[in-house]
Amino acid sequence: QLQAFGGGLVQAGGSLRLSCAPSGVTFDAYVIGWFRQGPGKEREGVSCISSRAGTTYYADSVKGRFTIMRDNAARTVYLQMNSLRPEDTAVYYCALKQTDWGNRVLKSDFYDYWGQGTLVTVSS
Repeated sequence: QLQAFGGGLVQAGGSLRLSCAPSGVTFDAYVIGWFRQGPGKEREGVSCISSRAGTTYYADSVKGRFTIMRDNAARTVYLQMNSLRPEDTAVYYCALKQTDWGNRVLKSDFYDYWGQGTLVTVSS
């Protein structure tokens, strides 16, 4: 089970930190991905991280603004979002795949488990 936290309302240029805490996970190797779906838009892969190596990947739209981090002891993954823009407004989801890494890590169908989303609203 996955749960995402940390959404809210922020002004453009502001920051938010989202958290994703998988529960009931007994394996050590997994990839956590963050996705978002804005109003009238398709779901988009934002970033992901591997639990063991800490390998990360970002969509071009968030590079340099978003940072994904992991705390394996707490089994929590964070998405630090800085310099937020109105176009970042979306419901953000985290997802999990039991694997070390893969070729399609920002594709929705790569992941097996999904959490409920958290809404991020960026006002202009």
